[in-house]
Amino acid sequence: MVVETDEVDEAHALTINCPVLLTERLVMRPPHADDVADLVELANDRQLAAMLATMPHPYGEQHALAFVDNWSRPRAGAGYALTLADTGTFIGCASLIQGRQDLTLGYWIGRPHQGQGFATEAAHALVDLAFRATEIDRLYASCRVVNTPSRRVIQKCGFHYAGPGLAQSRVAGQVPVEHYQLDRKIWISLRSWPRNG
Repeated sequence: MVVETDEVDEAHALTINCPVLLTERLVMRPPHADDVADLVELANDRQLAAMLATMPHPYGEQHALAFVDNWSRPRAGAGYALTLADTGTFIGCASLIQGRQDLTLGYWIGRPHQGQGFATEAAHALVDLAFRATEIDRLYASCRVVNTPSRRVIQKCGFHYAGPGLAQSRVAGQVPVEHYQLDRKIWISLRSWPRNG
């Protein structure tokens, strides 16, 4: 998922105070220092980083510590470590990031855990959180044109195609992306969506 971020007017920050989200198979909680080793192991993947805007490669301990520190301070949006409910295994991250267009959904799942519906499960939880915890009228998401799995996740959450664009990836450079949006009225009509893959 490619996420674009811009400077935010702090007076209009969309702060979300929800420390933990529970889904059928996931515990979504703030990242903490105990996640650093797992974060480095999963995020140090060039193929994964090439699909994201801000993830560097190689990804080392200093990057993981900065990520944890970034989400430990009050800020607009919400950031979560994704862990398996039955084992506590760290599998990826998901966030709502405030930019110039209200909130943008972002997520990534480590390669060993991909293809099992975890991204969709986490994305559904964050979409619900965004509309329940804020008064936004529209939520945004983007993905690289070549990222078919991410496109499927976005579409399963009810987002509609909003047009093509270009985004800057730290690893892949300037890349073509597809922009999507989900209006509050559509979300209300879809609240009974299935919660798995």
